[in-house]
Amino acid sequence: MKTKPVDSRIRLAFSLFTIIVIAICTADLAIADDKNSSAFTDEKKAGKDFQVQGEYTAETENGMKIGIQVMALGGGKFDLVAYMGGLPGDGWSRGGDTLKAKGNTKGEMVVFAPESNAEDAEKRGRAEWKDGSITVYDPEGNSVLKADRVTRKSPTLGSKPPEGAVILFDGSSAETFENGKMLEGNLLAATNCTSKEKLGDHVLHVEFRTPFMPTARGQGRGNSGVYIESRYECQVLDSFGLDGKDNECGGIYQISKPVVNMCFPPLAWQTYDIDYVAAKYEGVKKTKNATVTIKHNGVVIHDQLELPRQTPGCKQEGPQALGVFFQNHGNPVAYRNIWAVKK
Repeated sequence: MKTKPVDSRIRLAFSLFTIIVIAICTADLAIADDKNSSAFTDEKKAGKDFQVQGEYTAETENGMKIGIQVMALGGGKFDLVAYMGGLPGDGWSRGGDTLKAKGNTKGEMVVFAPESNAEDAEKRGRAEWKDGSITVYDPEGNSVLKADRVTRKSPTLGSKPPEGAVILFDGSSAETFENGKMLEGNLLAATNCTSKEKLGDHVLHVEFRTPFMPTARGQGRGNSGVYIESRYECQVLDSFGLDGKDNECGGIYQISKPVVNMCFPPLAWQTYDIDYVAAKYEGVKKTKNATVTIKHNGVVIHDQLELPRQTPGCKQEGPQALGVFFQNHGNPVAYRNIWAVKK
């Protein structure tokens, strides 16, 4: 499909000399908690920066969708990615056109630019955030785009287990897991816990929530992992707004990156829907690799992916069926509504 060209005024407003300016028009934009690696699990306590971070969408005059993701980095700092064609999984796919910028809070403004000095920002175009929207202006001060905040939800969020499913966790008890522990009264904590139920070939539904950790980076930011049959890790991480690598959310660690990074913002509930066929053995000799298809927030990110080996951190490959394992990486990642259908 031929993509529509980006309106020249919008590209100018976003990227003239690679400068992006966003004015945050709020009377009291406080700097978010900047304690090293602070982790928030309650939106009400997450600070002002949490109100700015998130997803925004708009449509240009020629009908092209624009998606924007704003990531909080702590201390009033942000990263921004604009996706030409729509948000990831909703019009934009890997390899599509993007525009990026870094930002710092200055008084009542957050200025996004490669450099912190934005004295001539008005000459280079700007955008203003107010009441949950981002309005983009060209260098002449004309409004060329308004992006409204959106909150996406996975189409499989809250999916009920079908008849015959094995209920691994329904919020009532963690007794179905070895080393299972409850969190916040009805959630499963990421505690290196393994389901007592052995699965083999199965379909698995998992819902997870990463914490808001604006000052953390990389593998220290909302890290856990869903180990399929305790052998193959599908990474859980706050990778919102990142490229989507094998060690980021949705990646099969050291084996495959996701087709597209479908990670939602931190504190949003997300889903993995996993269709897994175990490796085949003759005695102790493997004759066929395991395969997996995974949907992240309803979008296929791995399609019949062959798993040639186990990933680090848990069990070795072998002929015996094992349970699902949820990795503890020191962050308060939570799980809920976990069920499986054996094949």
